[in-house]
Parts: sequence; structure tokens; C-alpha cells
Amino acid sequence: TAIPANGHLVLNGTKTYISNSPDAGVIVTMTTHDRKLGYKGIDAIIVDGDADGKSVNKLQGKMGIRASTVGEVVFNNCHVPANNLINEENLGFRQTMEVLNASRISIAAQSVGIAQASLEASVEYAKNRSAFGGPLSDKQAIQNMIADIATDTEAARQLVMHSASLKDAGLSYHTEASMAKLFASTTAMKAAHTALQIHGGAGYFSPTPVERYFRDARVTEIYEGTSEIQRMVIARNLLKD
Repeated sequence: TAIPANGHLVLNGTKTYISNSPDAGVIVTMTTHDRKLGYKGIDAIIVDGDADGKSVNKLQGKMGIRASTVGEVVFNNCHVPANNLINEENLGFRQTMEVLNASRISIAAQSVGIAQASLEASVEYAKNRSAFGGPLSDKQAIQNMIADIATDTEAARQLVMHSASLKDAGLSYHTEASMAKLFASTTAMKAAHTALQIHGGAGYFSPTPVERYFRDARVTEIYEGTSEIQRMVIARNLLKD
């Protein structure tokens, strides 16, 4: 909550699984001044990293994306100037949705990167690993795996480029961003899984990069809206009057 008091806003509450929060110098947090208003009463507020009453508990043990820290942000009577409110009251939800729509393109692009890396690792390993009398690349089963992830990766890339071009042109892109995020994240998981399968036992260990790709790919189906949310957004936009 954010309650006005003497030219300040007094923040109380907890946010969890906040990316980069242990290292952030500035945080933008979503608050409400009246819970009865629901999402219509959400505000976006800037909070300095060293603000009194704000603390961050660093969370450990992430499966993947370990280069990025994550934490739990706690506000305990944290006072911030009232003019730290972004834009106007009750516009926080709309602002959040705009940020999410744009960032879904970024996560889709990240997913394409993971898929491409998985593909390249698979091709390299298949060419150089000999088994059953010849290189793995001669085996039709391996060829089919590589062909499938190569095709899906290129399709995901085109969805990302299309949604990004719509945004750059100032056109409606929300549905396309969700499509790109949904398909690209699914492709990243499929490509990483296939790469690990092609590598066999070697892919299960850290000297090869594919075990990291597999761990990193998983979260792309979760953050910035789960795959289930993307399907809901796509269907809702297509079916609305």
C-alpha cells in the first residue's frame, strides 16, 4: 500500500521474485492506495535504492539465469516523496501492461537466442561425435531433430521481428508480442531439450553448454507472463468485439 502523509507516500508491503533488486539503485513498484478499487487503483512509484524503510532479501538457488540476481523487496513504513508517483494516480496498471507488452518481445528475443545457441551446439556436436561407425550427423534421427529445431527457431525469429517492427511503427502489437513470446519460449525449451538429447550423457554435465541452455530456457515460459497467460491474451484479443 501507499498512503499519503505530509507530502510523502508511506509504503508498506512485500514484493517477491524481483529481478536485479539486490543490485538496483532505483526501483519502480506497483502500489495501491485503496484495495477496494482493485486494479483500477494501482499506482507506479519510484523508490530510491537507499530509501529508509526499504530492504531487500537476496534469494538463492535459482535454476537458471544465474547471472541476474533476484530478491524479495520489503517496505516497512518506507517514506518517498509524493512526486515520485509516475504520471497520475490509478494509471499504474495501464503502465505496467504497456511495459509487459514491450518486454514480451525482449523475452521472445532472448528465447530465440537460447534456441539458436542450442541449435549451433547440436550441429557442432553431431558433426564431431562418432558413434555406431560414423558421425552422429549421418544418422537420420539426429538430422530430423536438427531440422525441426532449426525450422522452429527461424519461425520464432520471424515472429519476434514482426512484433518488434509493429511496435517501432507505432502500430498495435500486443497480440503479436504474446504470439512471439509464446512460440519463442516453447521453441527455446524444445531446442534445449533436443540439444541435450543429441549430446546424450555429455549434455548433462556443465563442461558442455547445453545443460545451461536447458536451465535458462525454462524461465522464458514463466516470466513476463506465463505461456498460459499468453494464450489467454491472444484469444481474448482475437475474440473481442
